Amino acid sequence: MQKVILGILVLMGVAQAQGTGQATRNAFLKMIDRPRVPLAPKVDGDRFSYAADAQQRVPGIMVRPAGTGRHPVVIVLHGTGGTKEGQLPVLRQLADKGFLAVAIDGRYHGERSQKKTGSVEYQDAMLRTYETGLDHPFLYDTVWDAMRLIDYLETLPEADASRIGMIGFSKGGMETYLAAAVDPRIKVAVPCIGVQSFNWALDNESWQSRAGTFQSALDAAAKKQGVAKADAKFLRHFYDKVAPGIYSDFDGPAMLPLIAPRALMTINGEIDARTPMPGLQLCLEAAKKAYAATPERFEIVIEKNTGHAVKLEALTQAVAWFTRWL
Repeated sequence: MQKVILGILVLMGVAQAQGTGQATRNAFLKMIDRPRVPLAPKVDGDRFSYAADAQQRVPGIMVRPAGTGRHPVVIVLHGTGGTKEGQLPVLRQLADKGFLAVAIDGRYHGERSQKKTGSVEYQDAMLRTYETGLDHPFLYDTVWDAMRLIDYLETLPEADASRIGMIGFSKGGMETYLAAAVDPRIKVAVPCIGVQSFNWALDNESWQSRAGTFQSALDAAAKKQGVAKADAKFLRHFYDKVAPGIYSDFDGPAMLPLIAPRALMTINGEIDARTPMPGLQLCLEAAKKAYAATPERFEIVIEKNTGHAVKLEALTQAVAWFTRWL
């Protein structure tokens, strides 16, 4: 009898967790949602673009594997200041393994930046969002663009839309776990040097390195409010305007478990100040619980004595993970 009661309680806990998870997904999707427009794709050899919404077209690049027929797909998302072209070595490595490999420019990066100077326009956009409440250039808008990319991939006869994976680096790593958490079409996710607890970092004065990736926007916002120097309290205020929920409802420990039971590999540096280890552990422990019934689908890679970087060995493990599960 006790075993029966215990089993019922476990099932009730799973059901409650699933309900909470779906509510989180729905809340995130509602926040990033916008009117859908026709994709209106344009293709020029290995280059393509599609409409993400009425104002934004997303440029992409595709590296095709040898052979004909339908291929599994891996989407690659770059980090702050990066471009889709910067991902070509990874795309080629994936294509050599039989994947249709695709990368896009994130919002205000690459072809989507008029200034073409690193992440200047990206930070300008964050400050504009802080002032107006319009758009979500920090992470969320590119998650939407990635979901629209999957819409586009579903139209391609060469793409097997039932086998889509995603890997991202730094900013792209965060976008990867956020997208995979809310879009079940992503069957395999490999967020690299991105998984973290924003809330832990804020509570423990470990937020400076992450904030450094948008320091000029943060400093300008603080100046407008008469704040001499941004601190954790002001950064919470900044996040509330620029990326609502990023340190609460949509923080790493809340979002990472939503990927289960789909295959998930996390890659982080042991001494990466942008993803502090104690906060990372909170995320991993939450995910482990979600993968309790399918532990083989969750892999943790910690690069020893490594900061904010992904070494060749870890990248090779990521490619092998895609090969295994796609």
